[in-house]
Amino acid sequence: MLAQVIFLVFGMISLALLLNLWRLMRGPSLPDRILALDTMYINSIALIILYGLLMGSPLYFEAALLIAMIGFISTVAVCKFLLRGDIIE
Repeated sequence: MLAQVIFLVFGMISLALLLNLWRLMRGPSLPDRILALDTMYINSIALIILYGLLMGSPLYFEAALLIAMIGFISTVAVCKFLLRGDIIE
């Protein structure tokens, strides 16, 4: 039963990724595109964790943690660049 639910959730998150890609390409403003990119990396983290559950390997959870850290830092850097025009002061 768990494997069937995991495949169903794979499909739902993949649909969410496609909708985020649509918002990334068609976003009316730059903050909308940044938010879409931020949501895409969160959805990709969810896919990696689901794959780790399916395979039963803790390695995928560590990879998801690294992607989350890199995604957070990159989002902060892009927002800081938009507000101030410079990342490093």
